[in-house]
Formats: sequence, C-alpha cells, structure tokens
Amino acid sequence: MSPLISLGYNKTLDLEDVPQLDIADTARGAFPILNSKLETYRDETNRVTTAMLAKGLIFTTWKEIAVSAVYALVYTFATYVGPYLIDTFVQYLNGRRSYKNEGYVLVSVFFVAKLFESFSQRHWYFKVQQAGYRARAALVAKIYNKGLTLSSQSRKGHTTGEIINIMSVDAERIGDFGWYVHDPWMVILQVALALAILYNCVGLASVAGLVATVLVMLANVPLGKLQETFQDKLMKSKDERMKSTSEVLRNMRILKLQAWEMKFLSKILDLRYVEASWLKKYLYTSAISTFVFWGAPTFVSVVTFVACKIMGIPLESGKILSALATFRILQEPIYNLPDTISMLVQTKVSLDRMAMFLSLDDLPSDVVDKLPVSSSGTSVEIINGNFSWELTSTYPTLKDINFRVSHGMRVAICGTVGSGKSSLLSCILGEMPKISGNVRLSGTKAYVTQSPWIQSGKIEENILFGKEMDRQRYNRVLEACSLNKDFEILAFGDQTVIGERGINLSGGQKQRIQIARALYQDADLYLFDDPFSAVDAHTGTHLFNECILGLLDSKTVIYVTHQVDFLPAADLILVMKDGTIKQAGKYNDILKSGSDFMELVGAHEEALSAIDSMSVPEKSSGNAKPVLQRQESRNDEVDDNGAAKAQLVQEEERERGGVGVSVYWKYLRTAYGGLLAPLALLSQIVFQILQIASNYWMAWATPMSKDVAPHVTGFTLILVYFTLSFASSLCILARAGIVAMIGFKTANILFNKMHMCIFRAPMSFFDSTPSGRILNRASTDQSTVDLNTASIIALFVFAIIQLLGIMAVMSQVTWQVFIVFFPVVAICIWLQRYYIASARELARLCGVCKAPLIQHFSETLSGSSTIRSFDEEPRFRDLSMKLIDGYSRPKFHTAAAMEWLCLRLDMLSLMTFACSLILLISIPEGTIHPSVAGLAVTYGLNLNMLQGWVVWNLCFMENRIISVERILQYTEIPVEPPLVVEANRPQSLWPLHGEVNIQNLQVRYASHMPFVLRGVTCTFFGGKRTGIVGRTGSGKSTLIQVLFRIVEPTIGHISIDGVDITSIGLHDLRSRLSIIPQDPTMFEGTVRSNLDPLEEYTDDQIWEALDKCQLGDEVRKKPAKLDSEVSENGENWSVGQRQLVCLGRVLLKKSKVLVLDEATASVDTATDNLIQQTLKQHFTDSTVLTIAHRITSVLDSDMVLVLDNGLVKEYDTPAKLMEDKSSSFAKLVAEYSNKAIAMTDIGIPMKPNILDLWKIVNQTSFISTKICLARCVL
Repeated sequence: MSPLISLGYNKTLDLEDVPQLDIADTARGAFPILNSKLETYRDETNRVTTAMLAKGLIFTTWKEIAVSAVYALVYTFATYVGPYLIDTFVQYLNGRRSYKNEGYVLVSVFFVAKLFESFSQRHWYFKVQQAGYRARAALVAKIYNKGLTLSSQSRKGHTTGEIINIMSVDAERIGDFGWYVHDPWMVILQVALALAILYNCVGLASVAGLVATVLVMLANVPLGKLQETFQDKLMKSKDERMKSTSEVLRNMRILKLQAWEMKFLSKILDLRYVEASWLKKYLYTSAISTFVFWGAPTFVSVVTFVACKIMGIPLESGKILSALATFRILQEPIYNLPDTISMLVQTKVSLDRMAMFLSLDDLPSDVVDKLPVSSSGTSVEIINGNFSWELTSTYPTLKDINFRVSHGMRVAICGTVGSGKSSLLSCILGEMPKISGNVRLSGTKAYVTQSPWIQSGKIEENILFGKEMDRQRYNRVLEACSLNKDFEILAFGDQTVIGERGINLSGGQKQRIQIARALYQDADLYLFDDPFSAVDAHTGTHLFNECILGLLDSKTVIYVTHQVDFLPAADLILVMKDGTIKQAGKYNDILKSGSDFMELVGAHEEALSAIDSMSVPEKSSGNAKPVLQRQESRNDEVDDNGAAKAQLVQEEERERGGVGVSVYWKYLRTAYGGLLAPLALLSQIVFQILQIASNYWMAWATPMSKDVAPHVTGFTLILVYFTLSFASSLCILARAGIVAMIGFKTANILFNKMHMCIFRAPMSFFDSTPSGRILNRASTDQSTVDLNTASIIALFVFAIIQLLGIMAVMSQVTWQVFIVFFPVVAICIWLQRYYIASARELARLCGVCKAPLIQHFSETLSGSSTIRSFDEEPRFRDLSMKLIDGYSRPKFHTAAAMEWLCLRLDMLSLMTFACSLILLISIPEGTIHPSVAGLAVTYGLNLNMLQGWVVWNLCFMENRIISVERILQYTEIPVEPPLVVEANRPQSLWPLHGEVNIQNLQVRYASHMPFVLRGVTCTFFGGKRTGIVGRTGSGKSTLIQVLFRIVEPTIGHISIDGVDITSIGLHDLRSRLSIIPQDPTMFEGTVRSNLDPLEEYTDDQIWEALDKCQLGDEVRKKPAKLDSEVSENGENWSVGQRQLVCLGRVLLKKSKVLVLDEATASVDTATDNLIQQTLKQHFTDSTVLTIAHRITSVLDSDMVLVLDNGLVKEYDTPAKLMEDKSSSFAKLVAEYSNKAIAMTDIGIPMKPNILDLWKIVNQTSFISTKICLARCVL
C-alpha cells in the first residue's frame, strides 16, 4: 500500500493508478464459486432460500473467514492480559516485590500483549473486509445474471428501481457484514474471560456479574425485534421510493412537457414521508440501544460490587481497578452488541430479499426448439401455438397460431393496434410464456424493437454490438441505413457519445442505429417490430429497399409494419386480429379473401386519394419558392461553428482535494440552525467527567488491601458510584437522542433540497447526466446520510473528548508523558494528512465507479430482450464483471489503506503507553498514590485503541461526508426559469387564438454544441392546422422543445397571442399547451392516474375521453375498469394503445395549442385516420402543429413547414407547395404515392375510378361503408 499512498500524497489519484485486484477477489473469481454452490443446493422447486445463499457466501469466502477468526482469537486473549495484570501492577507500585526487575517484566508483558493485540486486530479487520468485498462482488454478479434471464411474469412484479436497490443497497450490506461475522462467538469468549478475571478479583460475586450480563443481553431481545421490524419496513418503503424515482427520471421530459413534475415530486415526497417515519423509529430505537449498552457496564459493576458487600468480600483498590478495566473491555462487545444484532437483522432482511429475487422464474428454455441450420428448409415454424403474458389468465394473448417460414422468405405481419403483432415476434424469440404448441427456430437471429433500445456509449459501439470491425461491411450498413448524412452533422460522427437511452438523438436516428446494429450482425433470421414508422417517408422507403430488399435479400426477414405499401414485397402476410392470425397468404390472395386485410388497405387507399385530390396540373410556382429563398438568405448568415466541440455526456464530475470545512458547516447548520450540536457536545463532556469521577471515586475510596481501613464504609461507596455512573448513562441517552434528532432532520432537509433541485433542473441536465448518477445519490448517498453521517461525526468528536480525558488522568501521575505524547500526536496528524489524500480520492472513485455499474444494470434490464435475441449475454456478463471489479478496486484499497494507517497509529500510541509505564515504575516509591497510578494504567490500556479510533473516525468521517458533498452538489445545479412569474401571469383564457409567431429562432443544446435551429422565422396561424415535415434530424422535434421551453432560445423569440413565452412562468406556459409525444409514455399505476394524474376530471369525463380515442371498450373489458393496473412503462399495453392513452390526455385537457410529435408513428393507417378525425372533430378552433413521417397525416393541414438541417426550406399551403413539382414537399408526396403505384406490379390495377370512388367515400367516417364499396369495385 505504501507506493499507492505515496502516489496519492503527491498527485490526485485516478482509477488507472489503483492496482488490479487478485483474481480471487474479483467478480470473475468469486462468482463461479457462489454460483456452483447455489446450483448444488437447489432442489426440485428450483428455489434459493436464505440459508442456501448464506451457505454459498460462507463457502465463497471461507478462507478469509477462517484466517480472520484466528486473528480475532489472538486479539481477544491479548486484550485481557492488561486487566489481569493491573492488580499485580498496583501491588508492585505499593511496594510488594516478588522478584528483581519485576516492574520491567510487567511493562514488557504489557507491551508484548498490546503489540499482539494491534497486529492481530489490523489483520483481522483487513481479512473480514476482504471477505465482505468478495461476497459483494459475487452477489452483484449473481443478481446481474438473474436480471438478464428473468421471465416476463417475474419482471412485471419487480421494477428496475427495485432490482437496482437490491444490487446497490442489499448486496452492499452483505459486504459490510464482514465486520460483524465473528462478533457472536467473540462475545461469548470475551464474557467468559471477563468472568474468569472477575472471579479472580471478587470471587463468587462474579456470578452476580454473569447474571447481570445475561440480563443486559436479554434486554436487547425486544429492542432487536423492534429494529428488525423497523429495518424491514424502512427497506420496503425505500424500494417504493426508488421505484418511483427511477420511473420519474426515465420520463422527466414528458413530465416537464405536461407541467406534471411538481405533482410527481409531491408523490416522491409522500413516499419519503412514509420512509422517514420508519427511519425515525429506527434511529430512536438505536439511541435507546446505545443508552442500554453504555449503561450496561455500570449495571454489571454495581450488581457485582453490591454482591461483594452482601457476601462480605473485601473490595481492594487493585482488584477494583482490575475489575473496572475488565468492565471497560467488556463494554466494547456489549456496546457493539446492538450494532451486531442490528447488522444481523439488516443482513437477514437483505438475504431474504435477494433469495426471493434469485428464486424468481427465469425465461423457460423449452419455449423454442433450436434446429440446426442445415436440418431443413424451415427457418421458423409454430404449430398449434397458444401463448399468454399472464399464465393465470383464462384468455391467451395469442391463440391457435400456425405458420411456417422457409429460409429466405420475407414475412409481413400487420393488424390494428393491440392485435398481437409484437407479441407474435416475442413468442418467436422465446420471450413469451407458452401454454401449448411447438415453436421451432433455425439459425441465429437479430431483433429490432418497436421502441428503440440504445446503449450509452459511442454510436460505433452500438452498431458493432460486440462484433469485430469489418470496415467494408460497416460502410455498407451505414449507407443502407442512411446514417452517413447524420454523421456529417454530428460533431464527432460515429464517435459521438450517446446519452442515456439515446437522449441526444432523434427518434428516427435511434431507430436507424438499431437497424444498423441488426444488419451488421449477419444473422440468419431478422425480426423487425415496425421500425420504419419512426422515420420519414423518404427514409422509410430507402431503408426498406436497401435493407429488407437489398442487404437482407437472401435472409429470412419477419417484419411488423403499419405501412401497407411495404406489404406487396412480402412472400407471406399474416393479418392479426384479437390475438389470432385471421388471414395468411400473399398480398393479392388475402386481399380477395377477407375483410380484415381489406380494412387496412382501405384506410391506406383513403390516404392515397387525399394525395390524388391535391394533384393539379404542373405550372410555375407562385409562392413556395420565394419563401424558400427568403429563408435561405437569412439562414446563411448564421455561424454555428464558433463553439468548441465537446460530447454531450461528460465524465462524472467529482470534487478534488480535501473536503472543505464548508461541507461540515453546512451539514451541522442544516438542522435547527446548528443549535443542537453544542448540546450533544456538552452531554458528552459531562458524561466523560462523570465517568472519570466514578472510577476515580472507586480507586480513592477503596483500601489498598484488606488490612487497611476503608475511607468510606457501608453502601455509601456503591451509592456514590451508582449515582455518578447512572448520571453519566443519562448523558449518553441525551447525547444519542440529540444526535438521532440532528441526523434525522438533516437527512430530510437535504433529501428535500436535492429532489427539489433535481426536479427543477433543465432537461439539458438529464440529457447529459445518466440516471445512474442521480439514482446513486438518491439511494446510496442518501442511505449514508440517513443512517451514518450524524453518528460518525458525533463519534469522532466524542472520541477526541475521551482521548483528552485519558490524557488528563494519565497526566495526574506522570505529567512527563506529555513529552512523548505531543510529538506522537504531531506524527499521528502528519500520518493522517499523508494518508487522507489517497483515502479521500479512493472514496470519491468509489462513488464515481458505482454509477456506471448501476447504469449498465439499468440498461441491461430495459434491453434484455434485445441482448438475448442477439445471444450477447456472455459479453454483457463480462462487461458487468469488469464494472463490478472497477468498483471493488477503490473499495478494496480504501480498506487496505485504512489498516495501513491504523497499524502505524497503534505503534505510536503503544510507544506513549510504554513510556508512561516506564515512568511509573521509575518514580520513587511513595511519590504517587498506587491506586491513582493503577487508574492511569487502566485508562492507558485503551490509549492505543482510542488514539487509533480518533484517526479512524476522522478518516471514516471524511469518507462518509463525501456523500453529503455529493448531495450538496445536486442542491447547486442550475435550475430552470421560475414555474410562475407572479408579475407577469397570463390571463386565465390565454391563449385565446393560439397564434404562434417565431422570429429568427436559433437554438443549440449546450454552449459547446453546434446550432440545431439556425434562424427559423414563421407564423403558425391561430385555429389552423400546420404540418411540419423534414428529414430525420432536421430540427422538427427541437422546434417543439423550444415552444415548450424544454430548450431555451439561444437567439430570437417565440410569442403566442402576442405574449413572449420567455416572459411568463414555465408552468403557466406548459400547462396551457398540449402534446402527444413521439414516445408514448405511461406510468405505473392505473388507467385513471395515467389519464388524469393531477386529479382534475370526473370519471364521466375520463370515460368520454376513452371512448373518443377508441379505448373505452378495451378498458370496460377489464374487471377493475378505470382502476385497471398499468405496469412499469405501460408494458402491459401495446405501443399503439399507449399512444391512444396520450390522445385521451389531450382530449381531456383540450388546449388552444396542440402539438403532435410523430404521434401516429406507432399505429396502423386506420388508427392514424381515426386519430386525425378525432382531432379534427374536437380541435376545430385550436392551433394544431403536426410533426409526421406519414405524409398523409399533414396533407389536410392548412399550412406545411418543411425543415432541412435547421433551416426553413419551404412554408406555404399544401396546395401551393404541390404546384411546384420541384419543391421538397411535392417530391415527398410523389414518393409516397409512387409506392402505391408499385402495387400494379403484382396485378392490382389502381384505376382512376377507384381513386375517384375513394374521394366520394371519404365524405363518410364509417370504415365499414368504405370496405363494402371497395369490395364492390374489386
């Protein structure tokens, strides 16, 4: 350790400076041992019990536990040598000499015993910590592996936040239990040795001492049970809070868009209130335990001395001092007993929670039968398949599924929202529980989810996904996925670091990176879950042609799509409805054979008719081009290259150097202005004075031998001793209560401040800060502040007071000891400064290294289906092992550095003690009172322990105060502008018209990043519908974010009905606007709470909104109706249904300005038409801004805005833009309609009379009528 500590003293340590762990201490070395043992212990139920887990952990760390037990044994015997010899030493000072140089022999025995005590203690502590870190590494790896294989049913019952809490808190607690692993048997041995010494001193009265000790231990039983109950409740309530916090952080963008963040903060604070109520009970119970066990030595000693008086056993000062020294040593195990029992309770609770999690069902391995690639021509086959997400449900999710896909086939799956399309892909992947039937699959597979799953890291890493770089293939994939243009825009190209969940990419970019990841794998089977809906029409066509029909031409491809124009290219089309395959066949065949497919095609034809109705003879453009030219001339003046390049996601900031005094000062002043801290200090000082006084009284009042008359007779001796000792115990009770009060109050204040600042932070903070960093502070750091920080600071101050008390007693007989003491203290302070530079940075590295582990775990849980589909579990396990070890390295070396320091401090304090003993035997006989000298030796026996304890507590305090420092960091993050500006509140009816005026708008996401919008000027007229189109990454979503002030304008401004949006409060702005976001969001709770989280509407209004968005019948089918369960992220609802819920929200709110941010990307064309009709009907006098990839969604808009690379390329009515065939909008429309013409290649004539018919039919809103008319024509 010396080289590392020396390095840390000379420079700030980084992770690269910390040595690697021995293989046995790594997750890679420890996990296989634990895993193999658990597999051995499993029975036919395949469950992991608490006992199994405990045995597995003991076997994993048995060598360290055994070695540390030997050290603990040596330590225990060595500690009792001093008390045993005190009587002999006092008698020696009183003039009794057994042999020559007896004094020096006694000093030598004292010295050697303390030497053994120090060395054995330091090695014991190091070994148990090593065992703890090894156990923690193995457990975290086991929990991670379990999270990677959980079944959907198991996953549904445990949210990401809960699972992360098990990994970050419970596994950590098991690691900390190493400190206490030997305490149960050591307490028995220590009590036995103490009773032996007591018997030597007071004879049969020691039996009374034994009874008193047993009573003290029994008194702990009810306290222990209370602590177990409170600890269990505390952990459960913390789980609930962390689950909610994790969900909120994932969806912070939608909360801010909807002005819901304060409501959800209130929910978090309510959960914290419940947690805090259990925390308060736990802390005050611990305070009572402290009182009981600090008072235990007093109780035991008083009972023993009373027994002596009753039995007539003479009390001699030498024997009394020996007994008092024994009681002081016995005080440590008894004092630690509540901590030990509390830790046992906490550990059992954590083991129970982990055992329960590890007993959850895995994905069944028999869902899919894997076939050799060359065994047959079959790629996928399902025979008589019945599948259900809920195995207890009487209605299967998928029923009577039968189909066969040969190698090289292209299979399309279509159907309405909620028909079971995504579920069908899930059962092919083996992700969905099988009730009956057979699923066979041949070869490797690649899967693209409907909601993009992107890992934090570089874009290149996301595409390669563990494969070696093949530059030629890589470039082909980039070209096929249209990513090269995006890389030209991004400052770092494919080396750009993606924020958490791809936060700094548009929806289309994320989806294309997902597709590129799948293409690069070169699998045998490709499964696409409607990835083309997230991109614009041009890009979607390019992707389909280049990927499905191009690179994957020889592969088996199964794709879900809502876009009818991609269906004719399929060799087989499966039409889903209500969980069954209603039709199967080629396009031309099934078009003639049933109504379900006809309904989908009919909706598509209706959309095409709208395009045709807008087509007019080509003539010179009137207005479109001049608009374009004006915009271009202005945009050209914008310079976006001034900012220095920097990644959006930066390394986690950590403080460097010493923890400032200001951190301690802020902590102490947080609760009650710091007024209670002096009271706690006063309580400890009075305690110390009373404790010394009680011991001094016993030393002075008792005779040197039974032949000498006592100074005090009768029970006065014991009564005074009892009074002083009991008063000191009451001071301890007051001190413990005050410290608990300070800690509780401060923890709550810091929690509230941090969360208020987090919820008020701008979105840029969440874009650049992985949620793992925030969760780490809300979980680990908050737990430290809740349970440890106040007590650690208090213990440090109290240890100093005790050390000063010892030195005061020793100086009464040998003031010369200060000649040694002061230089030793100076060296100790220098050593502490020398050590703390490294220890502090190691502690900070622990905090920094934990966040990536939590983030990786969180990403793995959310993307587990993708990881499994690519068969990438081994790589992710390896990465988790690397991150676990990255966290263990600074933790391990922090422990080693502490023992390095403590050993040296022990040696220095031992030098002080030895010098004081030599001075005592060197002083001429009769110069000092032997009893007082014996009292000095009694206190001196604890000198090395206490001196080390002072420095240990100082270092531990500096390490723990870092949690306060990290929380305070988040109380100082920049906040958004005010939610409400009282001096400029808009009128209650604002906006009345909904006219949005944009002037020279220029926007970038951070000062170090390029401009995304580069001078946009236009007006969205009140009550009009405006479509916003453009290539993926053109700035469409950014424009909407500026409208809601998620991103503030860098230059320029936006006004709504003449009110500058930057002049009013954020809540006033956002609450008056409505949005259906690109990524549909639902929260865990009920249907009612998702539609009306602010509880503003009646049930009748909610039902009306559900009926309008076509979800009323679906909800009525559920037994709980509006109180029906919504699982985490709305996983028990399809993506399309989630989008309809978002539609229901805006129908309830009915704002004057409504934004649709690619809101219909996840639904079929018929549902898209339904949404558009619903919006037309209920938002006739509202300003509606529609960002859409489907051109048909904006054709009936009053105006169309075309954006390109942050510039306004075109802005006019759709008709005028269509007149100019060279306009970008006209080209997009032509491209979309040309895809339909391609249907003639497969024998479906698209005659003008059909389009004319659709124009007529379009006058009615009844789908059934359209279908019937279409059948007649066909």
